[in-house]
Amino acid sequence: MKKIIREDKKSGWTQITVADERFYCKQNPETLENMFVPSVTWICSFYPKGYAFYKWLANKGWDEAEALKSAAGDKGSKVHYAISDLIDGKIVKMESEYINPSTEKPEPLTLEEYECILSFVNWYKETKPEFIAHEVVVFNNEVGYAGTVDYICKIKGVPYIVDFKTGAAIWPEHELQISAYKHASAKPDDYKLAILQLGYGRNKKGFKFTDIEDKFSLFMSALSIWKNETTGQEPFKKDYPLELKLGGE
Repeated sequence: MKKIIREDKKSGWTQITVADERFYCKQNPETLENMFVPSVTWICSFYPKGYAFYKWLANKGWDEAEALKSAAGDKGSKVHYAISDLIDGKIVKMESEYINPSTEKPEPLTLEEYECILSFVNWYKETKPEFIAHEVVVFNNEVGYAGTVDYICKIKGVPYIVDFKTGAAIWPEHELQISAYKHASAKPDDYKLAILQLGYGRNKKGFKFTDIEDKFSLFMSALSIWKNETTGQEPFKKDYPLELKLGGE
């Protein structure tokens, strides 16, 4: 979580704002005030999950389902960190360690995570994408949201926004996420969209590259639901004294 600290030496207090995975923060260049907007993933989580998801939830039960989602999120984060290193020209080894978001501690890659990273390398060598950018934070100032794009590249001369996933299925909210990223870019019409599934177990390649239809209109519908359900919610803020000590004056 990102902590934004604002000191007021006159009052002797400082305000700490925690921007968690639900909010992105951007400084207004004119007022220098921090502006908070909801994350794409948070907004998309309000899109109806569909019959298949609720059947899965019923079969697993709430506690097991939450544990599975948390584990999947940790796996996806570690894989993203490792791929980011590869793109930056670093070497990723089997014993390389990456932060687990749940424990906030570095952990070695599991065999399953390493296979996901290997599948990215295989896709890269086969596709030979022309790199443009990765891990890019994009803001849609007009609508009011932000998100992080995994990878921007050209494939056979065609510009793509690519989202990495480590799950076996592509859910509707994944399509909404990448559509929102496209419409937060400077020239949305220039890009095609795709989801790259890593560690994919349903073919021999270990990956699946799927072109995605632009579903920004559905994202806007999810945004309407989000606004209705989250009225009044804002980043955690609390005032603290600037200094702490025991005893004395």
